[in-house]
Amino acid sequence: MTLLCSIVLFSACESKLEQYPTNAFAKENFWKTESDALIALTGMYRGGIEYGTQVVPSDWWTYCGIIFMDLATDNGYDRRGDNSTINRLTDGTLLPNNNVVKGYWEGSYKRITICNDFLENIESVNMDVVKIQRMAAEARFIRATQYFYMSQFWGSVPLVTQTLTPEEANSVVKAGKAEIVQFVIDELNAAVADLPTYGELQASEMGRASKQAALAFLGRMYLSEKRFTEAAATYKQIIDFGDNIIDPEYQALFNTEGENSAENIFSVQFISGQAPNALPQHAYPAAAGGWHFINPLGSLTDAYGFDDGSPLSYDDPRFNYADMGENRDPRFRYNFLWDGSMFGSNIYDCHPDHVGSVDQLTYSKQATRTGYGLRKYFDESFSGNLRTDYGGNIPVIRYAEVLLGFLEAQLEAGVAIDQSLLDLTINAVRGRASVGLPPIQETNPDALRGILRNERRIELAFEGSRLWDIFRWEIGAEALSGDFWGAPFPDSEKYASTSKKLDPQFRWYVTSKAFRSTDYLWPIPESEVNINPNLAD
Repeated sequence: MTLLCSIVLFSACESKLEQYPTNAFAKENFWKTESDALIALTGMYRGGIEYGTQVVPSDWWTYCGIIFMDLATDNGYDRRGDNSTINRLTDGTLLPNNNVVKGYWEGSYKRITICNDFLENIESVNMDVVKIQRMAAEARFIRATQYFYMSQFWGSVPLVTQTLTPEEANSVVKAGKAEIVQFVIDELNAAVADLPTYGELQASEMGRASKQAALAFLGRMYLSEKRFTEAAATYKQIIDFGDNIIDPEYQALFNTEGENSAENIFSVQFISGQAPNALPQHAYPAAAGGWHFINPLGSLTDAYGFDDGSPLSYDDPRFNYADMGENRDPRFRYNFLWDGSMFGSNIYDCHPDHVGSVDQLTYSKQATRTGYGLRKYFDESFSGNLRTDYGGNIPVIRYAEVLLGFLEAQLEAGVAIDQSLLDLTINAVRGRASVGLPPIQETNPDALRGILRNERRIELAFEGSRLWDIFRWEIGAEALSGDFWGAPFPDSEKYASTSKKLDPQFRWYVTSKAFRSTDYLWPIPESEVNINPNLAD
């Protein structure tokens, strides 16, 4: 079955913590047949995902929830400016009325409510017990993922495991983070037992959870809890199944060509016309009809070194200001647009001196704020409606993350690093045919840690993991403080009079951040606390 179709079972109710949805199918007429169960399952996978453009996440797995998350990091910038509530997550001005925080909170409890209702009713459906067990495991997996995210960004939240009346929903109390973490671990382990392996999924079941998907989230949880030996053992299970691969084609993983690659362990499914992915409207450059919402920062683009594996330097003769993709890590070319590059049949012209270009770098046009654009996720031959016709899936978990997570877990657990481990993990990722970087040979833990963290950043850019990485590594003061710059334009005659701050390397000034230690945990939305004072800190 295609899981993110246009069928919608549940939609949000008014109570902020999502009691039983009042506009669901009548319970007395539902939960009878396998067809009913499949409709409910579809609604559970959809959760709070909305189809069409949005700027505030309604779910962790919307394009807004996954890709825009990087706009709150040192990877990207929200074109709308410093007052954007995405930018405010990490610039030192986060408040409890932030609508992005509220969107993730409400989306989490909407999914949790749907999952609770599913688990309370699936046993009454007249169908094969094995199918019931699998669907129940899928519900437990999805519910656990929501609590995983909430544990990482809020810490302590209400642990709701059954449908609630309005009175109950508005008087719940928070559980401690340790209790939430243990719940996630227990639920994911239980789900693994009854889920099929990735290799057992039928073509019609793409988008449904597998053992590998549950184990990958479990590995994430163990990493964040610094339980590295357990994280390594969890990731090793995925590796040993042998169902997943590092696809030779990196760029195709993120568009319709390779969206069902065995590297993409778990993806959000989009369907042109029915359940469309409207990211092209938001992220395409202006010359291609887009709003240029996503703006990669120079701190990310400069993390992509040269194609021989050496770090980037503007002073190196291999660096070409006129073609910044030349001699670079191929993932730079696959992921970004830069001045003078091609996007489909259009030249991306963002030079600050080119007043006539719709993509001119300024502080005012509906165009780039950094001198870079996003190429990742797009089929450049696509010619349909940018809001309704694109069906490219968005990966939530890739096998590349599993391999990098396994190496990190082994490294931090104190396991001796040897070449065979490097070749199994980081070198498999960076050595894929379409990337072809030379193998890492560094085995010193302190030196390897920086290499691995950078590899994770550039491999997984704009896949929604950077903020989590910053939080769990506790590097916010380093990564999210100070001035942030865009592309260099040393030949610009307008630079000195138009960039708000000047840089010896002629990089365009973008913004400044002042991350605070309190920003490692998001505030519970003000609107929730107003309804239920039990949620106040």
